[in-house]
Amino acid sequence: MNRNFALGCVCIAMATLIFSSMEVVLKHPALSGAFHPLQITMERFLVGGLCLIPVAAHTLKKKGVSLTGHDLAYFAMTGFLNVCLGMVLFQLAVTFGQANVVAVIFSGNPIFVTVLAALILHETIRWNNILALVFEILGILVIVNPFGSSQVSLLSVALTVLSALLFALYAVLGKKKTARVGSIVVTCCSFLFGSLELCALLLLGHLEPIAAALQSAGLDLFAKVPFFQGITQESLPYFLFVGIVNTAAGYVFHMLAIEKTSAIYGSLVFFFKPILAPIFALLILGEAITPTILLGIAMFLVGSLLGIIPAILRNRRPKEVPAHE
Repeated sequence: MNRNFALGCVCIAMATLIFSSMEVVLKHPALSGAFHPLQITMERFLVGGLCLIPVAAHTLKKKGVSLTGHDLAYFAMTGFLNVCLGMVLFQLAVTFGQANVVAVIFSGNPIFVTVLAALILHETIRWNNILALVFEILGILVIVNPFGSSQVSLLSVALTVLSALLFALYAVLGKKKTARVGSIVVTCCSFLFGSLELCALLLLGHLEPIAAALQSAGLDLFAKVPFFQGITQESLPYFLFVGIVNTAAGYVFHMLAIEKTSAIYGSLVFFFKPILAPIFALLILGEAITPTILLGIAMFLVGSLLGIIPAILRNRRPKEVPAHE
């Protein structure tokens, strides 16, 4: 095992632990009981983006690349897609549902990325990718348990699926800039633009005519969202953890894992997450792992293996050396 691959494995382990704790920390009473859902989304991505600035600046300097107006416009678009849409829905899914269910379903996003990359970037999609998607859809249906009694929130499940699709779309569109500026720069700038765009939208919700319209439409959650609510001595460590560790460090470790190994091995993070996250949710939040959730996890694991193992085997095949005339 070479040194780079060993370092990559350490990064995979760190990213897995960090990402597996995300929904649990966001659902923890110290945060969910203190912060408004939209407030914590905006502020954690702002903190995460600010933490990534030194790493992003170093990457740009190393590559010898300067950001253009077109780049910034692109980051504004990906930031809106990821933070204002995808991560707002993700936070609402955690707020209205169980952390373990959200974690398991959201871990299927690599398969969504593969499918969307085939549709948008015309990348190759193989039989195992389609079969993996089928198993993950079956996993969602098993968790929801439509033909039996289930305590799982259908709203939370729907919001999680939408957020995973939007995150996958953000990841696919981000690929167009990754080759030129690097994935850390794309992540950092998208976080900063997205958090500032969400801040602007929340400020609009404080204007009386808009707030009244939102409230009359039954969208009170989006009207007059507080900006400084809940920042206390008790909640501050959790807030810093979710902003610095979950949002910034998690992405850095994941990107380093991909850089030091490959995108295929990096996707192992989302294979282990549906195993670890429900255990964290059980130990910290007391969320039960029901038989339907357990079966759903098994379906997701089968789907992940179908997506990962054939790709690893293909990469290990010796490449044919062209014959010299």
